[in-house]
Amino acid sequence: MRILWRWTKRLVFGLFALVLLLLLPVGYVEVACTGEAQTGESYVPLVAPEWRRPESRTLTTYPEWHIVHAYDDYARVIATGDPHDFSYLRAIAGFWTSLCPLKAQADGMGGMTGDQKMTIYTIGVSFTAELLAKAAYEETLGRLATLVRGPERAPLDDVSADQAARYAAFLQQVSWYKWDFRADVDELRSKGGDSLRDRERRVALGLEYRAKAAYARQIEAAVAGMGEDALRMRSVVSGLTPENLEGIDGVTVVSKSAGGIEIETDRYRAFTRIAERIAQAGGDFIEIAGNDDILFTALSSEPAFDDALFSFPLQASADHRHLVLTPVADLANRLRQPGSLKIEHVHDY
Repeated sequence: MRILWRWTKRLVFGLFALVLLLLLPVGYVEVACTGEAQTGESYVPLVAPEWRRPESRTLTTYPEWHIVHAYDDYARVIATGDPHDFSYLRAIAGFWTSLCPLKAQADGMGGMTGDQKMTIYTIGVSFTAELLAKAAYEETLGRLATLVRGPERAPLDDVSADQAARYAAFLQQVSWYKWDFRADVDELRSKGGDSLRDRERRVALGLEYRAKAAYARQIEAAVAGMGEDALRMRSVVSGLTPENLEGIDGVTVVSKSAGGIEIETDRYRAFTRIAERIAQAGGDFIEIAGNDDILFTALSSEPAFDDALFSFPLQASADHRHLVLTPVADLANRLRQPGSLKIEHVHDY
């Protein structure tokens, strides 16, 4: 009984220490990453109140996209390498270190709501726990399996790399919990051989995918109870006629006034592509979702960029990602003339 009690205490202490470790970044961001409210006249939106979104959301949408980018990095790494080649700790650190300047900037734009903080911190802790667990496995048993396999890739190495690439592409427009993880499990079963590496991948990834499938069902049920975020958004543009705008795929003209032409579009990655088409056609944005500032991410070979709130290197790439906050009125010109930057994603609200 004494031995059992001793190990029980150790287990409880270990779990407590793990929870504390996972929550440390949350405490740091809350205490150290603060900013001052902006002064001066506030912007008066043109779109109707029901189409206005809090301006700070252009900043608070990035943390979810950091996870999307991390999966994209991971897919790029294992396309030719192995999972232990991916820097899990760098991906985790990138989430929390990028969140710090974003939160400080958001404080000057009305601040984050309690719900926004809860969402960001929850996904941050979940992302951290997931990558730590994956790193612990891939750096030990996973790495051992690749040593036994040798330099030649097993069939399921290529299958899992393809799955990772398709998943990363899926996340560009659709929430992660809608991905069919069960189909990935079935694909692992149907493909590959009986080598140790294939059997190891089938078991390890199968367990990971089943856990994600179960978690995804819970998240989907929770989202269904609260209602999904709006998938459409309204903006006001100038420089183009209603006929010009109607000719751009994805744009619906709502009305025309002295302030400009109000349009309705999809959000997320689809909006980035639409904004690029509007800019190339000669249009300019006056406001987006009732706001006059917006965040975009861009890639370049340069490690730093003057306007960037935060910059960091990609994995398995020579590029760096830069987070840039710009006036909405300048967005189209940035898209038309990006300079040394390659505009990646415009973060709507």
